[in-house]
Amino acid sequence: MKFEILEEEDFQQFLDHHPLKNFMQTKEIAALREKNGWKKYYVGVLKENRIVAATLLLSHPRRFHCYEFYAPRGLLVDYEDFFLLQFFVEELKKFIKEKKGYLLRIDPYYVLRERDINGDIVEGGFNHEQALSNLKKLGFRKSKTNEQISWSFSLDLDQDLDQLLKNMRNFTRRSIKKALKNHLTLRDVSYDELPLLKEILDATCSRKNFANRDLSYFQNLYELLGKKNLARFVVADLPLKELVDDAEREIDEEKSIIEKMKKNGSKEEKIQLHEQKIDQIEKHLEEVKILREKYGDVVSASAGIFITYGDEVLYLFGGNIEELMHFGGPHFIQWEMIRYAKENGFKKYNFYGISGCFDPKDASYGVYDFKKGFTGYVEELIGEWELVILPGKNLLFRLIHCLRH
Repeated sequence: MKFEILEEEDFQQFLDHHPLKNFMQTKEIAALREKNGWKKYYVGVLKENRIVAATLLLSHPRRFHCYEFYAPRGLLVDYEDFFLLQFFVEELKKFIKEKKGYLLRIDPYYVLRERDINGDIVEGGFNHEQALSNLKKLGFRKSKTNEQISWSFSLDLDQDLDQLLKNMRNFTRRSIKKALKNHLTLRDVSYDELPLLKEILDATCSRKNFANRDLSYFQNLYELLGKKNLARFVVADLPLKELVDDAEREIDEEKSIIEKMKKNGSKEEKIQLHEQKIDQIEKHLEEVKILREKYGDVVSASAGIFITYGDEVLYLFGGNIEELMHFGGPHFIQWEMIRYAKENGFKKYNFYGISGCFDPKDASYGVYDFKKGFTGYVEELIGEWELVILPGKNLLFRLIHCLRH
């Protein structure tokens, strides 16, 4: 075996066919990182002139002309093959040391244990704890913080759409049907509409006290991924004028029914039921008219950014206008992207980040519970790991960090 710097296209071809392939290792993400001051390398291990392990490796200058190295969602290697892993890591250490690196961080796209929809470990399911053991033997230690998510929620797309919908929780299914009744439509936004998408994301981040990215980040992501069909930037439009027309038509229909019932001598109790229905529709009509005055005939109620790479569609970012959420936008946008994933041959729909806390009393539980409504399973990744290359420099940087904080 030998360690080599790889050509970008050779690495990309290896990535596209690797079991641990993920968008964070693509050349497009490397280009995005370069815009933020990182330098990229593609390195790997060859055996009989065939790549058997590889990674995108990024470096960023820190203090004293030293560099931090990071393999986002790497390494792409069989973590249970200790001999191969050991060779790769030892060569990486030499390479990083030559480049004045003091630390290597990795956070592989590698699921630790098989879990069910409730987050419980599946008895007899797969267990990759050997990977953790191998990393520890090679000097890696668990990071105290994670740059990427460590818990996610996913849905396999091995059933037809009707069955997928049938499997969902009643409330989720009703919300999707409600959204369809409200004539919500999904559309891809143009580059010039990214401020609109960001505005919706900002509203959600503000409501939940999350930090959002600036507009340039989304613009770069659109240029690098969206234009190459590796991502979709979408909004769900709510046609308020059409809802006004629907409500007015329904009121006229109910009034016509009442007139016929009175002519036919129907019981007063039955007539009152239709009168009550008119009251409900009128309240709805008044609400929609107010919203129409505020937003116009059509309003983008929900937004999302979805990665469409490899075998999965991944829900990267999303947001909703709070006062419009009850029209079904949050569930609708997920359902439409599930349909897109299924119809385009993707094997998995990844709802992405959850906290890993399954206590209903926890503040983060709502995000998990929303995703759980679509059915699926919890995934626990092995997390972020650090390998110290220069112990003295690493200790110095930790002390400086502690003093500054």
